[in-house]
Amino acid sequence: MFNLKSIYYYFLALRVSLLKFIKKIYFSTNYYNKSLISKTPQQFYFHPNPFLLSSIANYKKNSFKISEIDPNIFWVKQKNIKGEKDKNSFLWLNLMDRKNDGKSLQKIISIWIIKYSKYKNIIWDSSVISKRIISWILNVDIILKDGLFEFKKNFLNSLISQSNHLKKNIKFERDYSKRVEILSALLLSGLVFKEYKENFNIALKELEKLVKDFFDDDGFPLSRNPSDLIFFAKYLILCRECIKDAQEYMPEFLEDIIDKNLICIKNILTPTNQVPLFNGGTEENLTQFNKFIESLDFKLKNKKNIVGGIQVFRFKNNSIFFDVGNPPNKGFSKSYQSGPLSFEYYLDDKKIITNCGFGINISSKAELLSRLTSAQSTLTLNDTSVTKFERSKIINKVFGNSIQNSFKISELNFTENTSHMKSSALHNGYEKKFNCVYKRTITLDKQTSQLTGCDELIKRKDGKPISYSLRFHLYPGLTAVKTMGGNSILIQLSRNKSLIFTIKDESILVEKSIFLGGNKIIDSACINVSGNLVNKNKIIRWKIRKNI
Repeated sequence: MFNLKSIYYYFLALRVSLLKFIKKIYFSTNYYNKSLISKTPQQFYFHPNPFLLSSIANYKKNSFKISEIDPNIFWVKQKNIKGEKDKNSFLWLNLMDRKNDGKSLQKIISIWIIKYSKYKNIIWDSSVISKRIISWILNVDIILKDGLFEFKKNFLNSLISQSNHLKKNIKFERDYSKRVEILSALLLSGLVFKEYKENFNIALKELEKLVKDFFDDDGFPLSRNPSDLIFFAKYLILCRECIKDAQEYMPEFLEDIIDKNLICIKNILTPTNQVPLFNGGTEENLTQFNKFIESLDFKLKNKKNIVGGIQVFRFKNNSIFFDVGNPPNKGFSKSYQSGPLSFEYYLDDKKIITNCGFGINISSKAELLSRLTSAQSTLTLNDTSVTKFERSKIINKVFGNSIQNSFKISELNFTENTSHMKSSALHNGYEKKFNCVYKRTITLDKQTSQLTGCDELIKRKDGKPISYSLRFHLYPGLTAVKTMGGNSILIQLSRNKSLIFTIKDESILVEKSIFLGGNKIIDSACINVSGNLVNKNKIIRWKIRKNI
């Protein structure tokens, strides 16, 4: 059943889909492709540092030699769309042998220009074009070195045509991730070509709007997605460093948002140099990015124990990340996962309790599964998720799998003294359907490093019996077995190291689970505490301690 907001988004999605269909037809016409042709730049005003490409390229392999690849078969169509987009983005330029691959690269780009100089649907996707422009500009020294006049002319014309396409269509792009890519590409084109300084000015103006619309006061994305924080910070830093290299005026808003982004990153960075798996977060090793940040001489200041709705408390070798934030607005919810009051726990730089992660890098089915409340380390009632998502295919296609309903986090409290650190919060996500609210308190004992929890199910009024499940997903690789006593679980960390999870007067089981935070589905284990609730309040107390 559509609510008024869903009806609005449905018709808006219809309008956007129709416009996209019409534009694809128009983009394929000779008239449109001719409209992209404009003045050929005389030269590059400056050559940006190619090292900056490493901050946005996800490739982790060693360099390869393009000279050993036949240019005539390089552009054979890939088996899947992702592979096609990756190859045509040219981010792989970050891997090439810069001393010996110049001539071969020129042949590969020449063939690309012949095949794709006019609009092609996937190859001219705005995100692919943006990455391609950035990759070409950052590697222009090797691309144009000793190149013939005709190649240089064709290369520059192609670069400008693609930039003109982005400039003509930026106003139609609603996806903030794609917008920041487009604006970064336009900004670079305006910096390196004096004839196109307008691109630089347009990009700065639109970037300032994006920053105001997409980030909260602390500099955390309104999507509440930690991976979005990393993604946007990389592109904003790229823009800043290129502006510096070009010796152009640095806008204050850009310096300010980058400082805030880096503070947020430093605060939520896990002991394994990753981000916690909340609200669309995926595993990405940030060791190199962290070193890149350090090379900028950034010093952490104004440290906060909560950013983006993520409560962080650390003591010695313990780290806890606790999701105490409200859900994002519908327009920012395409990666949201319905796991309020879920938490992740690290001990001795090892992840113990996790959420299942966002399956976007695996498949659409994995992504759907990862949105369920049961995929998070928190409470589920009657096997029902806290959040409902849009079911309309057309809305999801245009806006992503956005949320339908909302809830509120309240009674947020954090205390710290010489003996412990404690955080608590309550959410009303189940109140409307089950007349029940959920409060969670997590306490870390500084003397013993024992982690304790108190989960309260508070009935607002009598009603039908409710089944509850409290899940604690274990990180892949950890094994768990139920002890003889029946009220505890042994969690094996290594051969000589283990933890004990203990609970009283509750049904407790070790179940099979799956981990979706990487590039494939991985089997894992899950501690499940379950039972039934009728008309009384329920308090569930648990603890995790070292097995001595």
